[in-house]
Amino acid sequence: MPNRNTTFVKTEGEQIPVVADCDVVVVGAGPAGHAAAISASRNGASVTLLERYHHLGGMASGGMVLMLDDMVNEGNEVVTTGIVSEFVERLEKQDAAVYPPREDCQTNSEMWQKWSRWGCIDFHKAMMPQPIIHAVAFDPDGWKRVSLDMVREAKINLRTHSWFSDVLREGGKITGVISQTKLGRQAVRAKYIVDGTGDLDVGVAAGADYIDGQFIVTTVFRMANVDTEKAIDFQFSQPEEYKKLDREARRRIGGAWGMWWLKTPIPGVVWCNCPHMPGYDGLSVESMVESECEGRDRMMRLYSFAKENIPGFENAAMLGAAEQMGIRQTRMLQGEYVVTKDDVKSRRHFETSVCRGRDYYTPYGALLPKTIDNLIVAGRHYSVESDAQKMSREIPPCQAQGEAAGIAVALALNSDQALREVDYKAIQKQMRAQGADPGDEPSANALCENNIAAE
Repeated sequence: MPNRNTTFVKTEGEQIPVVADCDVVVVGAGPAGHAAAISASRNGASVTLLERYHHLGGMASGGMVLMLDDMVNEGNEVVTTGIVSEFVERLEKQDAAVYPPREDCQTNSEMWQKWSRWGCIDFHKAMMPQPIIHAVAFDPDGWKRVSLDMVREAKINLRTHSWFSDVLREGGKITGVISQTKLGRQAVRAKYIVDGTGDLDVGVAAGADYIDGQFIVTTVFRMANVDTEKAIDFQFSQPEEYKKLDREARRRIGGAWGMWWLKTPIPGVVWCNCPHMPGYDGLSVESMVESECEGRDRMMRLYSFAKENIPGFENAAMLGAAEQMGIRQTRMLQGEYVVTKDDVKSRRHFETSVCRGRDYYTPYGALLPKTIDNLIVAGRHYSVESDAQKMSREIPPCQAQGEAAGIAVALALNSDQALREVDYKAIQKQMRAQGADPGDEPSANALCENNIAAE
């Protein structure tokens, strides 16, 4: 990435008030950071959770990425579990989650018509119809409520409206973080830090190695008053006319996944995970302003076309864009181990795996910077190659990373250890105790050392 700044100024020293002194500070309350905070607190640590927005949930709520996927291996084997499973249970109790029962997880036209518009499909399969799998459509405000409930129950010190600014250093050691608030800069002192920012903000400030990357960005939006059953009936009863209109809709929005609209738990409300806009820098103010304007122009073009032409959308109303721009990739840690594209594609199993998604495994070293003893990362900015990150960045695997990171800091705290000295087997054991799959036991389709030796 080019240098984004050309002119600099100097500021005088300042006194920064300490607003919290704790065992662990987690920066970022998205799916990964929230899971890390909950996991660390439940394992006995005093936790402060910092979040720049007024809500919790990151891309799941503010970004309105309203689908939990990447949780199942071949044969609909659910492998991404733990806190993500608890989320689904809590959301379901609030009528804020929908997913297919096990008996509906089949590959046939009947189930495809019933569940595909919920997004509960194996999008990795090129076949049609694609298999129906365990995936969960959810409501964004439901996610915010569940997140807040869990934080309050865990007695975590929550500090929203707090934008990460810098790390605290004493004698060369990272001893906490500084956040920017309406009252000025504030300090949180902590023994261990979890970077759940999604952009490696803390890691970069602390001097961790990283690479820059880019992927498509999106202004996700929702429409209300959609007759979804009429729209689905049109799709399957008049397939050729549907394909014609769908092609034009995709041209108007300028890039989308296989289905540009999906159902949500609220009747008549659909969410649109589009447009796909490449070439924008998710760290640049100027670039994000430009992408926000471009995204809103595109979504209104699609809205107008759908309302005028697509059966079921005649009475649609624009419900609005997500509060957060959909950023998929910026900075990625280059830590103790860097996950490669081949690792993900080949389903490489690691003895040191502490969490997993779909059919890939995340070794403990991929959460750890090389030279910073008390910092761990969790989320899309983990230690990974750019192409590998594009295949391993979904919400449930990020939550699993956070759950493992929370356990790791609690173990380090109890033994007064550097994070890299924590026994990965102890993390695996506690993940199992919490109902999570750390990936210590490889699935049948995993690439293991024994498999390689036999070839």
